[in-house]
Amino acid sequence: MKKLLVLLLLPLLAACSTTEIKSTEQAPGVDFSTYRTYNFLPGEARNEAAFSRAGVGVEEVKQAVARELERRGYRRAEQPELWVNIGVVNEEKVQTRQTEFRTDGAPYYIGQRNYHWQAGEVAVGTYEVGTVTVDVVDARRNDLIWQGVTASPLSKDPAKSARRVDEGITELFGRYPVPAR
Repeated sequence: MKKLLVLLLLPLLAACSTTEIKSTEQAPGVDFSTYRTYNFLPGEARNEAAFSRAGVGVEEVKQAVARELERRGYRRAEQPELWVNIGVVNEEKVQTRQTEFRTDGAPYYIGQRNYHWQAGEVAVGTYEVGTVTVDVVDARRNDLIWQGVTASPLSKDPAKSARRVDEGITELFGRYPVPAR
């Protein structure tokens, strides 16, 4: 009975991922199997300073991307066939809840003798969401051939944020045109 319960709950737990794939786009007509090497574009990533506040830097993102590319048979090279560009953005979000007229106070007075209950949003906290964009560019033609965007709430715990980055990049590359070996 316990095994059956675990088997039933596993898909539900997998569906509760904290990462979200925002988008993936692929250039039409590109044969990804012809590429063998990659490297990261030199310089800082877009918005790198803002992203590192969460205790996770762009280096952790690059390590996760490198791991996924190498699982697909690519190797890092000084003169690569593919350039990889990383973009990162942190955004502060406000967590809200819907008001409940039975527990959240008196009715609003609108107009002459026109009392009514009105629901609204109440701010209950803030949190940060980190978004990572991975651009894969054909080095010879200087054309963007694949782009993936993933987002996840960031934690104040750097280890948890690092795990979320790993999960997000792994999930993102699950949609890459070349499957892992």
